[in-house]
Amino acid sequence: MLTVNNITKRFPGVLALDDVSLCIEAGKVTALIGENGAGKSTLMKILSGVYPEYEGTLVWKGQPVRFTNTKDAQQHGIAIIHQELNLIPHLSVAENIFLGREPLTRLGTVDKKAMFRETTALLQKLKLNVSANARIADLKVGQQQVVEIAKALLTNAELIIMDEPTSAITGSEVDVLFGIIEELIRENKAIVYVSHKLDELFRIADHYVVLRDGKSIESGSMQGVTQDVLIQKMVGRKIELLRKQTEDTPDEVPTLRVENLTLRNPRKPADSLLKSISFQVGKGEIVGIFGLMGAGRTELLECLFGLHHKNLTGTIHINSQEITVKCPADAIRAGMALVPEDRKKDGLVLGMDVRTNISLTLLKELENWGTIPIGRVTKLAKKYIQELSIKTPGDGQKAKNLSGGNQQKIVLAKWLATNPLLLLLDEPTRGIDIHAKSEIYKLIIELAAQGLGIVVVSSELPEILAVSDRVLVMSEGKMTANIKGCDATEDAILKAAIPKSIYEN
Repeated sequence: MLTVNNITKRFPGVLALDDVSLCIEAGKVTALIGENGAGKSTLMKILSGVYPEYEGTLVWKGQPVRFTNTKDAQQHGIAIIHQELNLIPHLSVAENIFLGREPLTRLGTVDKKAMFRETTALLQKLKLNVSANARIADLKVGQQQVVEIAKALLTNAELIIMDEPTSAITGSEVDVLFGIIEELIRENKAIVYVSHKLDELFRIADHYVVLRDGKSIESGSMQGVTQDVLIQKMVGRKIELLRKQTEDTPDEVPTLRVENLTLRNPRKPADSLLKSISFQVGKGEIVGIFGLMGAGRTELLECLFGLHHKNLTGTIHINSQEITVKCPADAIRAGMALVPEDRKKDGLVLGMDVRTNISLTLLKELENWGTIPIGRVTKLAKKYIQELSIKTPGDGQKAKNLSGGNQQKIVLAKWLATNPLLLLLDEPTRGIDIHAKSEIYKLIIELAAQGLGIVVVSSELPEILAVSDRVLVMSEGKMTANIKGCDATEDAILKAAIPKSIYEN
């Protein structure tokens, strides 16, 4: 269906793609794999018309093409599901899905009823229980990811590019997506599937293409290939994911103790988003929190960090002292740090450089007579660039130009600079490659060994099992299980995560 011949793409000072070639077949899923910075996203942007300028040729169904923009690519039959959410926050779900292709009435006005009807049908197909009129800004990241998928499925595209489509959705949503992919393949569509979750590729992919350092290294059939072999092809060396080997015993005085935390739903006061949550985190203990979409995991971290004070009841103790957290500044003063789920939206200022991002939490400490001395900022940045092995040309590089794994390390550095007592991590490895993921795991375990209390929220069960001393499971706003790391299994965790009504049925 599509042939990529000798594509080269240059940016100022960077050779992003170097003589890349590959073929994409109809009725097949082609997995495109590689580390962050390998050139996958750049190639996808060329295929979808984002970058019209490059060297080399594209051949679409036997004819040479050069897409001038994204609409040109869509009209040829190519759709893309973006890893980085490409939605307008203050428009509705329906308005986002139909943006630029709104149906019209006979009078030439936008047919909102048709938009609502078709959007509702799409959301039902994807099993997303939100209104077509809901604002994107009011949805969680995982729900927004499903809307991105719906946008691509609205078109009758012949080639659908999926760039990390499961990075923010949980197991049941992944199963729905894979069912849709199977339907598309039966319709002889072509799928390009980009994912760092290699186990997914063995479920759905027919072929693989490996990119490394902007070059196409190898391609072949998924049959007979192991995960270890794919990893070696991606990184050029063997990578072993770190697993926590020992289980630490929490101190008698926990770093964090939460009692009867209840969060009232601001839109439905009679309902609660969190219901009498109680747990504790010991000094040097890593507590993993797992739950399906809508379980309340992110809301729990946001409550601890002071984002929902007006609707919150219950008590929070740090080192046995009860604290009142009315805003994030209160949480920071108490010794908490939050690495948010969406690093680009909430964790970084993408247009600022590395050193400025790292220094943002310490501006008062760095200030000298009303100014921020560049020497102090540079010294702080170089310290964490070295300690966290942040790969950057220099501390003056803009954050937006770094890979996802290195961006995540900048967010971590920013908070570690405050010397916190408790580190809250919401989806800490979302959208980063397996090598960077292993580095993040190693860092989490090292920080715990230094006495830091850590809470890890993740929708990836292997991740929870890899780093946790204990696993807390949430379902429909309730804490349904508290399992020691040595006793935690995927079956036990999933059983506690599934709402009882569904499980019983």
